Amino acid sequence: MKKLTLIGLLPILLSALSSCKKEKAEPIDTSYPEINVSIQDAFPKQCSVLKRGQSFTFRALLTDNAELGSLSVDIHHNFDHHSHSTEVSDCTMSPVKHAVKPFLLIRSFPIAAGLQSFQTNAEISVPADIDPGDYHFLIRLTDKQGWQTIKGLSIKIE
Repeated sequence: MKKLTLIGLLPILLSALSSCKKEKAEPIDTSYPEINVSIQDAFPKQCSVLKRGQSFTFRALLTDNAELGSLSVDIHHNFDHHSHSTEVSDCTMSPVKHAVKPFLLIRSFPIAAGLQSFQTNAEISVPADIDPGDYHFLIRLTDKQGWQTIKGLSIKIE
């Protein structure tokens, strides 16, 4: 009896499964977002000099093939000459020294949903009482799918 019930249900089950429409799968995003600091008014660039006690405008062009996600900036000292620069050219470095009162900034910047391109225009203040010297300016850009690009710039604060 159970065999007959299962055999009778099989055509109904097959009919139900075949009538389901498959949604087209969107292509999988496997591309990293891009950080462009080569645009005309981009700042800072590799080897840029910032002044203590002054502000500057962070400008870069951010793009992604599908959708941008989040952006953050990390400024920290490079008094020990460590490296995570992604630039080809090197900057003139000051002698190695110990930090007394280094500048440290970790800040996120909003990017509106749905954008494939965004130009930053963010004001950043450099405190007057920080140690001058070599610093890194790290830009982290993540797209909506989670792919991340890091641009590491060497800068100097006087």
